[in-house]
Amino acid sequence: MQQYIDFFLTYQEAISKPCAAALNAPRQLAFEVFKEIGFPKFNSEEYQHTDISSLLESDLGLNINNLKIPINPYEVFKCDVPNLSTNLYFMVNERFYAQEEVKLSLPQGVFSGSLNTFAEQYPSIFSKYYGQLAKSDKDGLVAFNTLFAQDGYVLYVPKNVVVEQAIQLVNVLRGDTDTLANRRLLIIIEEGAQAKLLACDHTFDEKPKFVASQVCEIFVAKNALFDYYELEESSENTVRLSSTFVKQEASSNVVCNTITLLNGVTRNNYHISLDGEHAETHLYGMAIADKKQKVDNHTNIAHNVPNCLSNELFKYVLDDQAVGAFSGRILVAIDAQKTLAYQNNRNLCASRECRMFAKPQLEIYADDVKCSHGLTTGQLDETALFYMRSRGISEEEARMLLKFAFTHDVIEGIRLEALRDRLKLLVEKRFRGELMKCAGCCSNDK
Repeated sequence: MQQYIDFFLTYQEAISKPCAAALNAPRQLAFEVFKEIGFPKFNSEEYQHTDISSLLESDLGLNINNLKIPINPYEVFKCDVPNLSTNLYFMVNERFYAQEEVKLSLPQGVFSGSLNTFAEQYPSIFSKYYGQLAKSDKDGLVAFNTLFAQDGYVLYVPKNVVVEQAIQLVNVLRGDTDTLANRRLLIIIEEGAQAKLLACDHTFDEKPKFVASQVCEIFVAKNALFDYYELEESSENTVRLSSTFVKQEASSNVVCNTITLLNGVTRNNYHISLDGEHAETHLYGMAIADKKQKVDNHTNIAHNVPNCLSNELFKYVLDDQAVGAFSGRILVAIDAQKTLAYQNNRNLCASRECRMFAKPQLEIYADDVKCSHGLTTGQLDETALFYMRSRGISEEEARMLLKFAFTHDVIEGIRLEALRDRLKLLVEKRFRGELMKCAGCCSNDK
């Protein structure tokens, strides 16, 4: 912790110099908070299984002077998800890659690009939203990100505008030494607007250690619809520390779906506030981990008003010495009558050495509600294995088929048909041990 305080004091001017005034505005408050509370404490209620301080204690490089990273992502990344016509954008480490190729035209008024550029061109809109959900004074990890963030990505969709084509944002980690990247995402979907965003994490270099700190704020206004898909396919030397905040207004509809296929250590935080009646949210998550990988998902859904629906499902498939953790909390406020809230966590342990920690929670202060939560953790069904082997299927193939079937309903929660079909193939290849990168992606080719 102290090394980052000293670093900021030494290089504060260099960090702030290339950034818009609106992006720099909350930096000092974040510094004061981080000095006081530091990183979240290991073994605290919300961080029982992930030691944030230890993940950030090594000597990590920060590219505060915006030195050119020797990579053209358009050349090394070729995504061929059939029939998925997207507008493709990149971030290299923590910065938006501005050298764009020809894209599909976006509707008038839509902004999809650099966080710093948006802060310069639309300072009033930026200041209205930036940092309003991700409060530095309440979260040391958010304060840390706010302290060092110099760029990121913004998607702004004006009132009643529908973006037909999905937008794909590829986060590429690249470096010759151990590297810290502080990414910031800001999503603003105004009243009646619609959009879909697919964010993919890839690591170009596998030997250095990468730590990706990410904060994402999503504002979904009245009658708006937004889909947010996250696909992590990095490396065993990559640490992902991500916090996503969602605010929904009346009759809005949101899908968040996070899938971890390949990683080192992952901690995902999801905070969703249903602040308008008849808002609906669907939060899905899936983690496939083996070797010594770790995936820790923490969710918090707050029903603050009546007549809202939330549906939450997280599944883990663990093997070898992998560790999984899930902590989910649904809060139903005292006036949030007619709430429908469902939470389910199901886990499959394929070895005796893997570990799963789970804690589903309901906190209900209203009396006219329908809420439930469930938790199951077990091993592969030996009866089903025996049946499949008796039909001539090898044990290895039978185990793969059962694992794949277990993940089916999370994948079905994806509303992009082409992406849903492609993920079925990627998940199958992951279980077969064949998946070293996203099919069609050259990001690991040298």
